[in-house]
Amino acid sequence: MQNNTFESVQHFELRDNLQLTLRPARPEDAGELLAFVEQIAGESENVTFGPGEFGMTEEEERTYLRQVAETPTSLYLVAEIAGEIAGTLTFSSGKRPRVRHVGEFGISIVRTYWNLGIGGRMLTYLIDWARQSGIIRKLNLRVRVDNQSAIHLYEKMGFVHEGRISREFYIRDQFIDAYHMGLEIDPLPGT
Repeated sequence: MQNNTFESVQHFELRDNLQLTLRPARPEDAGELLAFVEQIAGESENVTFGPGEFGMTEEEERTYLRQVAETPTSLYLVAEIAGEIAGTLTFSSGKRPRVRHVGEFGISIVRTYWNLGIGGRMLTYLIDWARQSGIIRKLNLRVRVDNQSAIHLYEKMGFVHEGRISREFYIRDQFIDAYHMGLEIDPLPGT
């Protein structure tokens, strides 16, 4: 059941008069999203893949985007600035009835737009979307233990530490641990 107060397309003004638009991804975004993924793979070691490792064709990405759009417990959020993709947030839940209320998300932002508040805006969107879904009751994430800015944001948004996962990443011949964090979601009244 949709809550009438949730807007799927949202607009914000950031520092330096930058205009941010948050919206669900569309199948026609496939090519641009794959270029975005390749760009962030080369800019950040906080993602689970490096340059050339993502491994999806444009048609596979288009199919995936259609599936996400048709699944009420999945979200692929695009953050745009000046018509270009500045960031994404993806969330998917379990498929079976016993686990479809819980899922994990990941956020990626182009380095040019780090520290402008885009991550916080996308997280707020996700939390509001989850509350109005009538289904999602728990948001989970994994974050490198040395990614202090992300950890600070998650804590500020109410996420709590639920554990530490050893050797979660292997980058440059070194293992890196991750924190598992979660946020319990209370539904909006009437959903």
